[in-house]
Amino acid sequence: MVFTTQIFLFFFFPAAVLLYVIASAAERAVGKFNIKLRLRLKDAVLAALSLAFYAWACFDDAIKLLIYVAAVYIAGRITERMRESGKYLMLYRDGDGGAEKCGRVPLSAFPWAAAVAVVLAILAVSKYAGFFGSVIGTPLASFSSSASGATAPVAMLGISFLSFSAVSYITDIKRGEAAGSLLDCILYITFFPKVISGPVVPWHDFSPQIKNRKITVDAVSDGLCRIMTGVAKKVILADTFGGVIADIGAYDTDGITAAGTVLLYMLQIYYDFSGYSDIAIGLSKLFGFTFKENFDFPYLSRSITEFWRRWHISLGAWFREYVYIPLGGSRRGMRRTLFNLGVVFILTGLWHGAGWNYIIWGAANGAIVIIERIIREKNFYKKTPDAVKWLITMNIVMLMWQLFRFESLRECARLFAVIFGFITNGSVFYTWQHYFDSRIVTFVLIGMVGASLFGLPAIRERARRFSETAVGSVIYQLGLTVLFVISILYIVNSVYVPFLYFRY
Repeated sequence: MVFTTQIFLFFFFPAAVLLYVIASAAERAVGKFNIKLRLRLKDAVLAALSLAFYAWACFDDAIKLLIYVAAVYIAGRITERMRESGKYLMLYRDGDGGAEKCGRVPLSAFPWAAAVAVVLAILAVSKYAGFFGSVIGTPLASFSSSASGATAPVAMLGISFLSFSAVSYITDIKRGEAAGSLLDCILYITFFPKVISGPVVPWHDFSPQIKNRKITVDAVSDGLCRIMTGVAKKVILADTFGGVIADIGAYDTDGITAAGTVLLYMLQIYYDFSGYSDIAIGLSKLFGFTFKENFDFPYLSRSITEFWRRWHISLGAWFREYVYIPLGGSRRGMRRTLFNLGVVFILTGLWHGAGWNYIIWGAANGAIVIIERIIREKNFYKKTPDAVKWLITMNIVMLMWQLFRFESLRECARLFAVIFGFITNGSVFYTWQHYFDSRIVTFVLIGMVGASLFGLPAIRERARRFSETAVGSVIYQLGLTVLFVISILYIVNSVYVPFLYFRY
């Protein structure tokens, strides 16, 4: 069960909201009797709904998930107790006068390190053992997924995002955050709007909202608008672009059509994942949680560095907080900074999937970010027009997305060979005029405008001011309602297409 299926929109979603409202009302009613015991009906209901959502997608994994959460919670509690004890392990070194103290390590570092190591080991075995086994020539494929990065039977659904939450929970506790109760931990890791594909929310952002959240009329209105926007992005735009790509095929076509698929995929992956994020953020608002934005019009970027500040923001923030800064960030000189950036992007690519295409994609992004860091103060770079920087950036992004699209580097290379004329297919049944008819061209233009021009500060400000007027508010709400109705028609009359990021 996912966000754009009929079972979710017409059954699970309204039932979840209704049960949550009833639980909240019952909790308030009991609270009027001044009972000292804190009754957490709404949190218990929300945790149960999250487990039901996860179990519907994969029932067998729900049992694994509960064991996983229990283990993470126990590790967090042990780490918290060690931290609160204030005890340290003293480090000594040999000196001229005998052993000398050279530092100390808090005891909480040991359960933390062990827990993080286990979490990463589970991720590695689940997702990467087969790939690394093929690299070193050992038979490890039976333990995990294939090199393509598809989820293996032994891997829990959403294991990559679960690992992010687990590491954040344990690390934030080590840094001083409270572990919370077992219910808090279950709710954090399994919260259904984010459990499978994010956005990535650190424990220190989530935990304060468990106890101090309120559902307002504005939050509900904004949440519903975000849900409708996300559904429209996914089923009207992303699935339309994906359908054309599927009809065209990989590369057995003319060069113009092949180049068109590159643009279509660039638009598809943006509207697919940003649509998912909109729905997740909107759903969270309905239950009183506010998550940070995950996309900020990345196709307006004038550099790859800026692109990664705008694309999958929660992922970049996680790697910055839990990898880049602990490695030293930019505090230890230029060479160490560039090294840290390279490590982060290699890990980012590897996190997306177990395959050389993902590793190369991450390494290429990292290499370009490093080059941009080196030349950003050079006169020639500063004098380069923004339009030129944007055009170069978008072409790089568009071409590198193809490493996500294909499971093998050979397929990707063949596509580029067709586009640039190194390979000419002798028998092409349909040329670009067949696939890119007036309807698809219109959708492409809408997609390009929506992903770029609508993000310009001046246009965003004018749209905000207009939506705050009485007429603008009515037009905005009516427009979203019409889009949502059209989206429902698309869902009912088309074949279900999963979100692209479900693979990761």
